[in-house]
Amino acid sequence: MKKYGHWIGGAERVPDGGERLSSTSPWTGSTVAEIAAGDRSDVEAAVESASAAFAAWKSLKPGARGRVMADIADGLRAERELLAQLEGEEAGKPAAQSLREIDAAASYFDFYSGLANIPSGEVIDLGPGRHGYTTHEPYGVIGVITPWNAPLNQAARAVAPALLAGNVAVVKPSEFTSATTLELARIATAAGLPDGVLNVVTGTGQGAGQPLVEHRDVRKVAFTGSLRAGREIGRIAADRVLPLTLELGGKSANIVFADADLPEAAAGAVRAFTANAGQICSAGTRLLVAEEIHEKFVALVLEEVEKVRPGESYGQMTTQDQFEKVQSYFEVAREDGATLAAGGAATGEGWLIEPTVYTDVTNTMAIAREEVFGPVLAVLRFNTEDEAISIANDSEFGLAAGVWTGDVARAHRVASQLEAGQVYVNDWLAGLVEGPFGGVKSSGYGREKGMEALRHYTQTRFVVVKL
Repeated sequence: MKKYGHWIGGAERVPDGGERLSSTSPWTGSTVAEIAAGDRSDVEAAVESASAAFAAWKSLKPGARGRVMADIADGLRAERELLAQLEGEEAGKPAAQSLREIDAAASYFDFYSGLANIPSGEVIDLGPGRHGYTTHEPYGVIGVITPWNAPLNQAARAVAPALLAGNVAVVKPSEFTSATTLELARIATAAGLPDGVLNVVTGTGQGAGQPLVEHRDVRKVAFTGSLRAGREIGRIAADRVLPLTLELGGKSANIVFADADLPEAAAGAVRAFTANAGQICSAGTRLLVAEEIHEKFVALVLEEVEKVRPGESYGQMTTQDQFEKVQSYFEVAREDGATLAAGGAATGEGWLIEPTVYTDVTNTMAIAREEVFGPVLAVLRFNTEDEAISIANDSEFGLAAGVWTGDVARAHRVASQLEAGQVYVNDWLAGLVEGPFGGVKSSGYGREKGMEALRHYTQTRFVVVKL
């Protein structure tokens, strides 16, 4: 077990006394790491450190900031085995998946380092006698609050574009999975990131997260997590007129038309709801199947489910609360009249859940409307293209959607009508760092990833010069 303090001003800061929190391995039940239970005073120290570092970091040429991003990527890859072990133990992920998570985190810093020297801003034609142009300016201190399901990936996703844009950051990771974010801060400092540019305060949402959102010198917050917590952050931010990037829950629809490559679609549908044990906001947990192929396609899906090995194909529920929450939906689904076609129980040691499939589901049932956040699939039927679109859009969420079809015209037509931040055609979770990611409706607003994220971590200034 490793003991951590906060990371403030380029060094570990261990509080004198005070409460400590521990993370538990879903695999063994043993303690993985012990962290400081941060409070308002720790947040104050971290924001003060970030504020002091802002002017110098902002004044660096973009290329210089980009070189630091590249060095951070190299540092993450150099310690991928250590990081993967920590991620696997804290978040309950198999070794192969944990290694992929570390590589993905490094790819964010790689990608944004490559954007450092791309010109930004534009010249505005104001006619003779005046010259107009725009610049994209960093906000200053960015508060980043990350969830437990993909801790290092989520931290890197926000930190890399925010820092490249000239901002400084204070990160509050989930208290259940803080170790790899603290290691990221250490690696970034060793890679040449100036002291204070990246700070990490650990603790609970109430103890450290809320003070971060409320802090007078935090100029923007990026939050990934539950809809409930996102709404609370939104209320606080509204009082402060604080800009937000919110990536919240999802109940994403995966639509399979009769002209699709059915074996490929079945394999994709199973990947969509079992990846990371379903603990992904953009998991494809509503499967909409054309009536004419329903029986055949469900049989193919169940064949693919048989190939899934909990504990190897995917890992544990990361927390005991989540483990119990997922199981509670099994009784809810039964009471609502859904038919259990596969799974529906815990399995093995720890907090493993079988891949679970329900058929005879209507879009009014809880398992079709609420985010379960586990490997649970609800299968619904549709008769027409319009009905499929209507069912898919009949949700408070709008993070992702999928379309499986052999008709390219239909693919574009349906994609254009789905209320989702990203639409996958004949694939699922295809977007990596290059493409923008975010939701509509109750799935949030703002975008992470891609060029779009850089815009969301800057504010536009318009300058007019009389000639």
